Amino acid sequence: MHDSFTINLIEIQKMITFLNDNFSQLNDFLHERTFSKIFILVDENTHEYCLPTLLGNMETDLNFEILEIEAGEEMKNIQTANQLWEILTEMKADRKALMINLGGGVITDMGGFVASTYKRGISFINIPTTLLSMCDASIGGKTGIDLMHYKNMVGTFTFPEQIFVYPEFLQTLPFKELRSGFAEMLKHGLIADEKHWNNLIQIYKLDVEGVVPHIQTSMDIKQDVVEKDFHEKDIRKTLNFGHTIGHAIESLCLEQGNPVLHGEAVAAGMICEAHLSYLEGILSEEDAEIITENIRRYYPYLDITDFSNDDICSLLLNDKKNTDSKINFSLLSAIGSCVYDHQSDQNKILQSLEFYRKLNDF
Repeated sequence: MHDSFTINLIEIQKMITFLNDNFSQLNDFLHERTFSKIFILVDENTHEYCLPTLLGNMETDLNFEILEIEAGEEMKNIQTANQLWEILTEMKADRKALMINLGGGVITDMGGFVASTYKRGISFINIPTTLLSMCDASIGGKTGIDLMHYKNMVGTFTFPEQIFVYPEFLQTLPFKELRSGFAEMLKHGLIADEKHWNNLIQIYKLDVEGVVPHIQTSMDIKQDVVEKDFHEKDIRKTLNFGHTIGHAIESLCLEQGNPVLHGEAVAAGMICEAHLSYLEGILSEEDAEIITENIRRYYPYLDITDFSNDDICSLLLNDKKNTDSKINFSLLSAIGSCVYDHQSDQNKILQSLEFYRKLNDF
């Protein structure tokens, strides 16, 4: 287990390895460690498109079992976690077992949560298969599940033993999934690296070939933030830019049985929160307009006209970053710079939502 209080950037960087085509780094890891058994968590998509590649390259004498869940955010709940705990128990998994999470953000969040709580913690590694999980969800040691329609309300801070990245898995993604992960890359540029943002918005056609050269930079940005603040006491909160309103939109869509991809909701949230940053007087109108214009180039408008302001504000008040029933935002002070724990006036929050609603009129 890693000591989260003494972990440093070098140790975090060692956790992330880009795999070659024969997965030799993964095999070295398995040979060097003493595990009793391997459990590979997949959903039906990664079972079909990614598991054959993993099994075709994985070299181990250990017994392994495949655990499959249905794909989708709606599966990231306590019922699924309980089923997985029961399966691990029935298969006599001990504390030396290894969980391999092969999938996107739902799989790495869910698998990490199940592993970090089963018998008070077994080892797990993440092999992210989506752009979202490569650049964001698999990094940083956050695990979790949703509670009712509230996003990531139950979870742990637990680092994986390793993160193994194989960019070729991105070739298996539908375009919408690639675009969803791209939102987190844009966010990393907006909060910490103007050059990264500018490089990303130069991508005219969003595809795997255009995105792959920028993955390492995006991962490095998140690694650096996590290294400074593992338990999200201060600067790590900047990674939530776009997520306060974005999570509310995502939750309401999920509650109404019309789920949207995480990155689509975050893109809408970033537009709202960039405009809120302007309304709060900390971001220039020009920068807010540049952000809105470029995000709209990549992402469809989400119709939130059926969501009442009361419903949205109720979800905002339940955001994990809040204290004393006050809504804390991470807002932009410039492209490439972010402030956190900013308590916004509710009227300005509602103005930012109305600003987004009216974008569909243009």
